[in-house]
Amino acid sequence: MIKQIDQFEKGEDVVRVALTEFRKRQYIEVRTYYMADDGEWKPTRKGITLNPDLMKEVHQALGKALEELEKHEETENEE
Repeated sequence: MIKQIDQFEKGEDVVRVALTEFRKRQYIEVRTYYMADDGEWKPTRKGITLNPDLMKEVHQALGKALEELEKHEETENEE
């Protein structure tokens, strides 16, 4: 089972977020795809597949990273 949740452009490629299943376990995959010569989108090795619990931790860490970037941008704009 693969259920695509979302995708967004990254240059000529796309990044897809999908729910996948392997050995009856659910995973969340974030992977870059490229357009092959045959006109089909093909997955690259650039990506990550995590179980939902670990993805929750990654989600929290990404939120913290974005907060830090925003603080840094605000500091730069004040100078």
